Amino acid sequence: MITRKLLWILIAWCLPVAGHAQQNDAPGPVQIRAVLHDPVHPDAELYLTDKTGGMTRLKLVREGFSEAQIAIPVNGSLVLYNRPVVDPKQPMANLAASAKLPPHIKRAMLILLPKPNASKAEDPRPAYQMILIDDSAKAFPSGESRVLPLVTVETAIQAGEHRLAVHPGVITKVPPVRKVSPYNMAQTNFYSKEGDSWVPFTERQLQYLDTYRRVFIIHVTPGALQPVVTTLVDIAPAELPR
Repeated sequence: MITRKLLWILIAWCLPVAGHAQQNDAPGPVQIRAVLHDPVHPDAELYLTDKTGGMTRLKLVREGFSEAQIAIPVNGSLVLYNRPVVDPKQPMANLAASAKLPPHIKRAMLILLPKPNASKAEDPRPAYQMILIDDSAKAFPSGESRVLPLVTVETAIQAGEHRLAVHPGVITKVPPVRKVSPYNMAQTNFYSKEGDSWVPFTERQLQYLDTYRRVFIIHVTPGALQPVVTTLVDIAPAELPR
């Protein structure tokens, strides 16, 4: 029989173990690379918490992904602010974007999008959505592509030998294209569903190499009658110095 004294000893021994496990479940520092997809307002000044505990500017570039930076999650989320100084009593007042970070992700692509229905006349602070893509070589190997649909209609992609449905709100994985020309070119078409028919809205030849990764963003622009595709070409990411 377990005595009361022995029971308390067992509880006291287990508590640090449980606490350590909970700490391990929390996401730690993460390497990020970001891109701002906002054709109307392509510039933004955003800040994140770095490994020193201070605020540093997100190094966005006009086209493609930014250089790698280390970000420190806040309460399990990646958080961006619109000012370099945040009031600790009211941090939400300067919140620009946030997204829950799964504990297993150590490298992430951040796709920043203007928040729907955000009116700068009503609220001058920038507000964005943040979509995370696991940037590790295992989750996103070189040669593969991803399709990020920002439209509410069903779409599809034909990339070389691959024909894949693309559903709203779902990031679609495109395997490496192997049926290419001698110049590594392959037909790449995008289709939207109109009634019972698939109608192409983008048709082009792209070069597919094992050192490339692509992110296709399907979106609409003001006044457009059909979706358009923005293509982000990414070379295998470099490791930051430890």
